[in-house]
Amino acid sequence: MIVDDHPVVRDGLRGMFDHVGDIEVVAEAADGFQALAMARRARPHVALMDLRMPGLDGIGTIERLRTDHPQIKVIVLTTYDTDADVTRAMAAGVAGYLLKDAPREELHRAVRTAAAGGAVLAPSVASALISRPAAQLPSPRELEVLRLVARGAANKEIARTLLISETTVKTHLKHVFAKLGVETRAAAVVVAMERGLL
Repeated sequence: MIVDDHPVVRDGLRGMFDHVGDIEVVAEAADGFQALAMARRARPHVALMDLRMPGLDGIGTIERLRTDHPQIKVIVLTTYDTDADVTRAMAAGVAGYLLKDAPREELHRAVRTAAAGGAVLAPSVASALISRPAAQLPSPRELEVLRLVARGAANKEIARTLLISETTVKTHLKHVFAKLGVETRAAAVVVAMERGLL
């Protein structure tokens, strides 16, 4: 699903996926409210989401989608890579953050990666996340939890694998987020990989 308030951008993006055999554009929306309606109807696996839109903006839409349709992976596609925008998007639980100047192949790869449960970040966004000062490194136990997160395991599965409670898993993740200076699982995995922790 493509969500952008500019018709020209939507047309351009649709064109980028026209002859890609394994990716189909099933819906388009010009704002957040349309996106929520289209999500109900079209059931997309991935949404490419602009941040600045009239009515319900990108972040508001992402938060609603995460609640109503948690199975939809959202990739922010924007012209803005300010710290505030990136932080808000990551906190809302996006699977990726790309800039609109991303090449066609990178967009295709990003959609496939997000659909498969992976995380995608534009190089400038990844650099900004990585360059944040780290207070300290995660402990070996916290890294064990993070390794399982990187493999796509949910908290319940992690608890079962490591023979700890779900509450303990959440506590470990809270500490990991704080130590890596991130706010989501996807961002934690990306930053940990870039820093050579995983």
